[in-house]
Amino acid sequence: MSALRVVRDGVSILGGSRGIDWVVRAGERWVLVGPNGSGKTTLLKVAGMRLLPTSGSVEVLGERFGATDARLLRRRVAFVSQSTLRELRPAISAHDAVLSGLDAALEVWWHEYPVGDHAKAERLLAQAGMAERAYREVGVLSEGERQQVLLARALMGDPELILLDEPAAGLDLGARERVVERLAALAEDPAVPALVLVTHHVEEIPPGTTHAALLSGGVIVSAGPIEEALSSETVSQCFHMDIAITRSSSRWQATARAR
Repeated sequence: MSALRVVRDGVSILGGSRGIDWVVRAGERWVLVGPNGSGKTTLLKVAGMRLLPTSGSVEVLGERFGATDARLLRRRVAFVSQSTLRELRPAISAHDAVLSGLDAALEVWWHEYPVGDHAKAERLLAQAGMAERAYREVGVLSEGERQQVLLARALMGDPELILLDEPAAGLDLGARERVVERLAALAEDPAVPALVLVTHHVEEIPPGTTHAALLSGGVIVSAGPIEEALSSETVSQCFHMDIAITRSSSRWQATARAR
């Protein structure tokens, strides 16, 4: 991204006056951190070619946004968000929900899948700890289980870029930790492509994350290798509050400092 700006109804949503410059390279694992309304999801939608910016240039997987067929490019990018769950039919099975990800579809009715595709869907669900729930309806699964289905679905089509919009939002402690464990496994797998995760909470950053970008008010406060970009100073600036950032056993923690 170069000089990226998103403006709606005369209000700057992303990029401020200068615009955003941001590069994600092959194999990198990024986390986008910031308060509500800071522009994280908007930035992710632009990266996933789901939102056209007002100005600036965006190149994804070698293709320039606005100069290529975004519909075809989206098939090469896995975009995981709560909106996908709302689009899936509640009665669809976890297996079919994952299988349909091969064609970026919402149903399996219009496609034929050979035995190998079914086996891949089963394998991805097993890796997510969902083997025994593979044929349960998505609508009766817990929120944590649905997130595991979405992650498996994202991997079904062998994407070249993975974008995750708050996959642990609203989960209880156990479900959150299972999602973080799954994300850590993906981050450590060299076969998994570049990955970008959006979160409000540093506790949800999985081990293996290599880079961080902090957003506040639609602009990037800090970006780079996570050990440099994520600090007490940068997080305090981002959230406009005195916050101490600590790290233990590859996990991050944020605590407000007493006044």
